[in-house]
Amino acid sequence: MRETVSAFAQHGRSGTPLPARSVPRIPVVALGMSLAATLSLTFVLCVLFDLWFPELAMNSIWAPLLPGFVWISWQSFFLGLVEACAYGWYIALVFAPIYNFFARKFA
Repeated sequence: MRETVSAFAQHGRSGTPLPARSVPRIPVVALGMSLAATLSLTFVLCVLFDLWFPELAMNSIWAPLLPGFVWISWQSFFLGLVEACAYGWYIALVFAPIYNFFARKFA
């Protein structure tokens, strides 16, 4: 009986390697920077909106979300800005590793 030899085996190759399926990952630092910037910009825009339209002000909503924030002084504004940035980093530090874990597990 004659053995069948593939063309790849004749040339010492076992086949064309397929690219490995990459698991989507979220980089924590990029997510942290983008969320911090987004939340900080949103905070600044909301404060400006409240200053331009005081009858529609949302400053009563900021108080429970941003501890120590009082309407409005420079110290309070910068405290709110720092807290908005911290919220962005908190979300990134919690969400990205959890997402990356499950993305690897179920890929």
